[in-house]
Amino acid sequence: QVQLVESGGGSVQPGESLRLSCAGSGSISSVNVMGWYRQAPGKQREMVALISSDDSKTYTESVKGRFTVSRDNNPFKIYLNMNKLRSEDTAAYYCKWTGRLLPSLPEKDYWGRGTQVTVSS
Repeated sequence: QVQLVESGGGSVQPGESLRLSCAGSGSISSVNVMGWYRQAPGKQREMVALISSDDSKTYTESVKGRFTVSRDNNPFKIYLNMNKLRSEDTAAYYCKWTGRLLPSLPEKDYWGRGTQVTVSS
């Protein structure tokens, strides 16, 4: 089994920056898609950014031009650079990996427990 742990959250003022990281403990053979999601109080969890194994990236419209997702593959890690933060970016941020523990096993989704980002003046 693999467990994901996010880090880098915190409280910042509007316009400031944060960098989130997500690392896994345990062994995983391959990770296809890595992603960041967020959930604000009273709202549904939404996709923020995705990065696939070929390095193609997808962002939700509201973070384009401000957030950048990247990944390492040895060991597997995912990052989210967040610039020009806004109050509406306040949420718990979760990482998700879609991968295989072993080449012979089907792909599964693995989630972290989240890290809080609060943007307030």
